Amino acid sequence: MVLRRQHTLHIQLAETWTQDQSQTLLTLELLDDGGSALALDISTLPHQVDIATSQGRFTLCFVDIETLMLTLPAQRSAIRLRVQPGSTQPDRRGGMIQVADERPLTVTYTTNAVIRQHDVNETSEACQVVLALEGETSSVCTLNITRTVTRNRYLPRPEVVIESARRRWQAWFDAAPAVLEADRAQYYFAWWVLGINLIRLYAHPQHEGMIPSKRGYVGVWNWDAYFHAIALRHSNIALARDQFRILVSHQLANGMIPDVIQDHAVISHTTDYGIDADITKPPLTAWAIWKLYEIDGDKAFLDEMYDPLVRSQRWWFAEHDTDKNGLCEYLHPYSSGLDNNPLFDDGVPLEAPDLNAYLILQYDTLAKIAAKLGHDDESRNWTHLAEVLMQRLIDQRWDADAGYFWAWRRGRRVTIRTPFNLLPLLTGRLPHSIAQQLVTHLTDPEQFWTRYPVPTVARNDPKHDPQVMWRGPVWINVNYLLIEGLQRSGFAAEARELRRKTLDMIRSQPDIYEYYHPQTGEKPPKAVSVFGWSSALFIDLLLAENASDRTMP
Repeated sequence: MVLRRQHTLHIQLAETWTQDQSQTLLTLELLDDGGSALALDISTLPHQVDIATSQGRFTLCFVDIETLMLTLPAQRSAIRLRVQPGSTQPDRRGGMIQVADERPLTVTYTTNAVIRQHDVNETSEACQVVLALEGETSSVCTLNITRTVTRNRYLPRPEVVIESARRRWQAWFDAAPAVLEADRAQYYFAWWVLGINLIRLYAHPQHEGMIPSKRGYVGVWNWDAYFHAIALRHSNIALARDQFRILVSHQLANGMIPDVIQDHAVISHTTDYGIDADITKPPLTAWAIWKLYEIDGDKAFLDEMYDPLVRSQRWWFAEHDTDKNGLCEYLHPYSSGLDNNPLFDDGVPLEAPDLNAYLILQYDTLAKIAAKLGHDDESRNWTHLAEVLMQRLIDQRWDADAGYFWAWRRGRRVTIRTPFNLLPLLTGRLPHSIAQQLVTHLTDPEQFWTRYPVPTVARNDPKHDPQVMWRGPVWINVNYLLIEGLQRSGFAAEARELRRKTLDMIRSQPDIYEYYHPQTGEKPPKAVSVFGWSSALFIDLLLAENASDRTMP
């Protein structure tokens, strides 16, 4: 990952970097004759970065996932590299720096330009290399950063590397379904976001994963992967399947699918918020896998995933019904995906309507998968369990006077109003009278029908804060689930309107964010940019909108 900060390029490892723990592995500066960093005039394309300076033009491009190539002007130039502490071994073509890291890491720099000066300065704080070069046509300098014993010091022709990179990106964009011309700029930007968030973890070289955002997250996250796959199914269904494989390959013996798979760790337990608990994400695995099946009809993938899905579903009921009333609870805020939502302000366990709605949906999807695989008895049993859980949720947690499904904690209602109280719509199983009351709340401008719906805490709730994540901003995945819930529950017009408002909100901004202000559509202070699931679900919603526009009379 390459970031620009004024006149310095910062190179960081996306598999180990987060916004909260910024650690630059390597900086790159282009120098003038006096050794000062040159001002950079940068133009960025998906496949290359063009850098104009007073000393000539440079181009930065990826050779492969571990190697950057910098083309050099056909004249004198100078480069300064600053690396984390390590030991340097200079040679006639550049050198190799063994970085003092808890895991083996090597930075190799190689050039075919004439090296006029090669200075190395090693301290306890950093290792600095200055190269003064005499370039010719096709002169380059490459940076190979790897944790393996294999070094890439081959210097290909720059025009070949650049053309290859251009073709890779063009193929990525060409694989995307066509959309109406007015939507293409933001649509292809969303595909670019997904492309730059791909990563091949050293621990999982056989599967390419997608992280939420290289600007703020590390690793392949549980429900993020499912939302990413919903877009990927339209262009590269093999890549979409791999998002599930990365997670399922780390399923615990008890059936839990871990929260995050990182290059250096599997995160399945935490003590954050002072709560010692296993952590996962909401059970939407089967729901998302079925969306892949709707595209390609691949029963083999359903068969591959079926047993892990069954183990996961059973784990929820075995481990998350502490009061034994047949309804499941979140035992840590992280497992809800909602982190600091005010529903959790007074702790856990929290018996939440959204969790039980997901589990009903999971039962129904398991029934469909079992039927496709010829397991008819199992299919009927899953359907029966869905019916039982739906009725239990209505009998125990429907408040007819308020028209809400409330969350409960230790025998008491939690009367904070959130869209998660409305998510039983997602099951498509509610009696119409109940569904209608939920939709009335959803479309109330004083609660959730803001200029850009749906805030994650109702506008008229005292806990509403549109600037703080999960306490008021709009999240695209919540809207996506509600849109599907409206469709399943027979409210097609409201579903179309929420889809339109969601798309308009994303279109109104130059970037695609983690979450949005419900009135302005702008980025709240701590929202992450170039965000994966927002981009993925924007793509899917836009394709649905375009398809609807084409079929309308």
